[in-house]
Amino acid sequence: MSTSPEVISAMDTHDWNEAARAVSGAYFPHELKLLSPADRLDLSMRTADLGSVTIGRIGWGAEVAIDCDYPDAYEVNMPMAGFLESAHEGEKVVSGEGEGTVFQPNIATPITRWSQDCTVVGVKFDRFSLEREMERVLASPVHRKVDVPSHIDPRTAATRSWMHFVRMLSNDLPHMRDLLSSDLMKKQIASTIATGFILAVTPDLETTPPARPRIVNRVLDQMHDDPARPWTVADMAEVAEVSVRRLQEGFQQYVGTTPVVCLRNIRLAHAHEDLTKANDSTTVAEVAARWGFTHTGRFAAAYRSKYGMSPSESLRS
Repeated sequence: MSTSPEVISAMDTHDWNEAARAVSGAYFPHELKLLSPADRLDLSMRTADLGSVTIGRIGWGAEVAIDCDYPDAYEVNMPMAGFLESAHEGEKVVSGEGEGTVFQPNIATPITRWSQDCTVVGVKFDRFSLEREMERVLASPVHRKVDVPSHIDPRTAATRSWMHFVRMLSNDLPHMRDLLSSDLMKKQIASTIATGFILAVTPDLETTPPARPRIVNRVLDQMHDDPARPWTVADMAEVAEVSVRRLQEGFQQYVGTTPVVCLRNIRLAHAHEDLTKANDSTTVAEVAARWGFTHTGRFAAAYRSKYGMSPSESLRS
């Protein structure tokens, strides 16, 4: 399989105009200023456009300042090294390695200093998609959502986990071309990035009790009715009409596992039935795809763990 050029892009250049076009195309239109005359621009950028989310790594190789309005999008910049200094409505925010700066949509927020040695993991969220995901994840209307902080640091396990996840993902972009040629996988990864970010930077505002059995059963019923649907955790929470946190608590309390594991077990049961009743023309890949497994290797490992044999052994039997 191949991927279209706009999904994953790479740029290495010393040319100012070429750098401006590349970064503007992947992220935002901006004005760039070189702070140290002795420096030479040395842009290195790797990005993946997942639709509602763009993720990548950017280093300018020079000390720069950037003016940008972030039109209709949230931006999170997390330095891998060096530091990032920005002015948020008069307040200075500095992020170093292991921290992050969040830029709000449609607000002029200048980056006053991007150090020469600073490479950031940059995550851009479409404003409307992220706010819709907030409604689903927090089970709250947009007007109740918590203001996203300007600075994030790894104080909580949720924040540390999300930052680690996006750093590792951005590092693996060159090896993900075939995977990201699938619209299904792009949607799933984008949803995972957005949901993780929301849980990492927002407190749990919900005052309702954990999901009760009928709410858990409502989700289970829909999983059984349509197990091959490209479910995300936010989709499940929307069905239950509770937040993602409450849904996970409910499944742990009443089922003893997570919604994702439940869905995988339902899919495996259908696949097992199809494999044991299949004719000679059926293939393992066909059965895996029919029940929502996009990676045959992971399907085979999960199948063996559950049934003690490989899918091909079940098919032959």
